[in-house]
Amino acid sequence: MSKTVTLRIGENAYQMFRTMAEQENRPLSNFIETAAIHYVEEHGLADEFEMQEIYGNTELLTSLKKGTADAKARRGRFV
Repeated sequence: MSKTVTLRIGENAYQMFRTMAEQENRPLSNFIETAAIHYVEEHGLADEFEMQEIYGNTELLTSLKKGTADAKARRGRFV
């Protein structure tokens, strides 16, 4: 289900987004949504090669599992 989000942006950003959306013959909201999704996919998630590297690093996995267990047990100091 779609959600409505209010977004405040500066005039320069608005004009840039509006121009790009018009060039691609898309609504402004669709352009901003697509740009945000693309950014998150490129910068916020590990790709399949990075995941293979993570899963192949047993020392890292052991450390992550210990850290998760400590967090669940509320042990340690979290910063």
